Amino acid sequence: MTGKRKNSRRIDSLYVGKSTFLKVFLLGGVVVVSVVFIWYTFDIIGQLQTDTRAQAEKYVRLWQMVANSPDSGDELPFVFEEIILKATIPIIVLDADRTPIHWRNVPDVEPGDTTEAARAYLKKVAEEMTGNGNQFPLHFGENYVNYFCYGDPPVISQLRLMPFVEIGIVVAFMLVGIIGFQNIRKSEERHIWVGMAKETAHQLGTPITSMMGWLEVMKSECGVGREEVDTALLSETIDNISTDVDRLQKIANRFGQIGSTPDLVPCELNKLIEETLEYYRRRLPYEGEGVKLSLKAGKLPPTNFNSELLGWVFENLIKNALQAVESRTGRVEIITRSDPDGNAVIIEVIDNGPGISPTAARKIFRAGFTTKKRGWGLGLTLVKRIVEEYHGGKISLARSKPGETCFEIILPVNTETESGKQQEQA
Repeated sequence: MTGKRKNSRRIDSLYVGKSTFLKVFLLGGVVVVSVVFIWYTFDIIGQLQTDTRAQAEKYVRLWQMVANSPDSGDELPFVFEEIILKATIPIIVLDADRTPIHWRNVPDVEPGDTTEAARAYLKKVAEEMTGNGNQFPLHFGENYVNYFCYGDPPVISQLRLMPFVEIGIVVAFMLVGIIGFQNIRKSEERHIWVGMAKETAHQLGTPITSMMGWLEVMKSECGVGREEVDTALLSETIDNISTDVDRLQKIANRFGQIGSTPDLVPCELNKLIEETLEYYRRRLPYEGEGVKLSLKAGKLPPTNFNSELLGWVFENLIKNALQAVESRTGRVEIITRSDPDGNAVIIEVIDNGPGISPTAARKIFRAGFTTKKRGWGLGLTLVKRIVEEYHGGKISLARSKPGETCFEIILPVNTETESGKQQEQA
């Protein structure tokens, strides 16, 4: 029980870790993009403000130079009309009493509007410009001073909104992506549920059909219900029915452990594989005459597995291999060994079929993907989940070419005793 709890914590932490990583990654991405957008935009705004100030300073110098020149004549109106009035930045000129006397490009105020409301608004805007440091004195002679106030060009106001627009677009795309991902996931889940139902029917169908056949044998051949009973045949039939009942129990246990945390107990892996191979050897006529199944068993360190689920793994891999090889020349071999350090068990399932194309190889563990005309594409998906999530191992298509396809399973060695687990739990 303690081992089950420990493994449950490992699987739960795996799911939580993946979910947390995805959320942190998305949030971090939005934050980074937002910071970059804001920094870049305000850097441009700062450069534009510097250029605007330099431009305003040139206007003031030119205006003062012409206004203070004894030969100015019509130059001052020319400078004001041809240079100042053609500027695109908001400009307000105040007299010595800080009353607006000239203005240009001020939002919501026309150049010829001299109403009290307009002047009050202009005075307020000029105070804001002055508060932002956007003011230069205009000296006319020795005693008369006006004030040249300027504001940011309209493009700066637009740029200030750009980061928020850009962030909104990023968030919108992210939301669309999340919604799309959730819809794909829901569709995949629906597909998996339908596939699981089909897989269940397939798994149960074989032993149930066999039991029905044996019942017919009991009725017709064993003499059940007659005066004479063939006890030898009846005994054999009962043994075969018992075998099918055990098979049904095993199937029920397998499906009962999918979605929950299975117990990991000491397991003789080579024996489990040999039993699975023998199960298929008895059914080889249905797969094709001439197919050979073999096990090259290496010396494995003692470890803890879930034999029912791992048996399902080997059944799926062997079944796929049998369906891929030729009926008369097919060869399926399983090789077991431990890694040099003794920290992992390595199992290779090899067949001499036509191989798997590179395009299909990238998708074979994906739920719903299948290269067969019949099937729901769940076999390898279940295999991957059992190996990686329930046993902490790894499965991969090690190599595939015409004449040789090899699936490799690496399972970590777990030599922790039950008493050790209990002490750790305590």
